[in-house]
Amino acid sequence: MSTAHSESTYFDLHITGLGYLNRVREVNPKKGEPFLACDIAALNGPTNSPEYRRFDVRVSGTEAQQLVRRCAQAVEAERKVLIGFRLGDLWTDTFTYSKGARAGEQGVSLKARLLVVSWIKIDGDLVHKRESSGQENDGTDGSRETPESSPED
Repeated sequence: MSTAHSESTYFDLHITGLGYLNRVREVNPKKGEPFLACDIAALNGPTNSPEYRRFDVRVSGTEAQQLVRRCAQAVEAERKVLIGFRLGDLWTDTFTYSKGARAGEQGVSLKARLLVVSWIKIDGDLVHKRESSGQENDGTDGSRETPESSPED
């Protein structure tokens, strides 16, 4: 009997980049297990005037969880925590703003799983760099200069 038919295979869609870490938190859903989540304000566009794409991510993998938890205090202290990252399983979620100037309007949130943290800079200082396995070249090695501005919260 062959087991080849019972094994699942997948097509991977990964997003790599760099961005600012925000809103590190434990999520306790009504159904299911608690999980670590955070927001990433990813940089996009020309380096002299970048735009930001916000991702609301579930932190997957033991190493990524440990690294994000290590950064939680710096994020809470409103220090600039810039990370190189790889996301997977991108999807959108719609919601309705409940307060503020956009109350009652429909919004869209980009959701994903944070798979890998390649490097971490806190206030411009490199505090973590993942050792390359030789198979990865995700373009998030932290060698570029840190942008001067950070996204508004």
